[in-house]
Amino acid sequence: MTRPITLFTGQWADLPFEELCRLAGDWGYDGLEIACWGDHFEVDRALSEPDYIASRREILDKHNLKVWAISNHLVGQAVCDDPIDLRHKDILPPAVWGDGDPEGVRQRAAQRMADTARAAALLGVDTVIGFTGSAIWKYVAMFPPVSDEVIQEGYADFARRWNPILDVFDEVGVRFAHEVHPSEIAYDYWTTHATLEAIGHRPAFGLNWDPSHMVWQDLDPADFIWEFRDRIYHVDCKDARKRIGNGRNGRLSSHLPWGDPRRGWDFVSTGRGDVPWEHCFRTLNAIGYDGPISIEWEDAGMDRLQGAPESLDYVRRLNFERPTASFDAAFSSTRD
Repeated sequence: MTRPITLFTGQWADLPFEELCRLAGDWGYDGLEIACWGDHFEVDRALSEPDYIASRREILDKHNLKVWAISNHLVGQAVCDDPIDLRHKDILPPAVWGDGDPEGVRQRAAQRMADTARAAALLGVDTVIGFTGSAIWKYVAMFPPVSDEVIQEGYADFARRWNPILDVFDEVGVRFAHEVHPSEIAYDYWTTHATLEAIGHRPAFGLNWDPSHMVWQDLDPADFIWEFRDRIYHVDCKDARKRIGNGRNGRLSSHLPWGDPRRGWDFVSTGRGDVPWEHCFRTLNAIGYDGPISIEWEDAGMDRLQGAPESLDYVRRLNFERPTASFDAAFSSTRD
């Protein structure tokens, strides 16, 4: 059986959960990767209201959908970020933002991420996807110059703040899948290695593979799968197209809005960008990944009601199974 294909609900949080479930079911998705914002999945209610989990399950069942993972990117972002500012106020639940005191926000965000693990266990899923935030992303340009001691303290800060959260993940039997992404502690190949080193490669912390954030950095997304094959805990499919080479469009996108043609790159519907999808799916087969394939649809130039079912059709064609054991045996016999 091929891997289930789910729809990440984060870009649909303006719709009521039941309305999105109806759409996803009609399109033929196998399930959802449910975001912990909007009314899709509310962590505090999951822990405090006895019937809340059952109500989510009832809606999913009504539309023949399953759930293998939930996502809490927005709260996770605040655990390590520095500075904490108006951007965070715009994305955080009021109870996490509180009075806006930066250290208080970080501590409340950490508590909410621990609670997210508990809520995931109650829902019956074993993976939470999210961001970590970063105290050192602000130094990405490395000018004015910053010492290596400052950078290493950023990784140490991440470990101090996330290890207690990961202890709760271990207690309830849930894994955290960090999305490698700009503005996070791990945003490319080498920072991912440094991040895993910082927490001693503990199994509770793995990766959510999303190639859209790799291609515009000129990283090989398939090689990334292979290098971190023991840490690929979840897969998001989102595509990106580079528009670099005309002497004007740069990788840092010039503070221009999504969809502006002067940007150096943008997100596009899966299959319309620069991700080498077939190579990536073959590599997922090679490492034996059998979890969900979640479509994170995001395209400023296409209506989502067209893009989401189109992306599903594209990914379903790519979601081929590994060779059977009999094929492996037959191939081996040709070398005897």
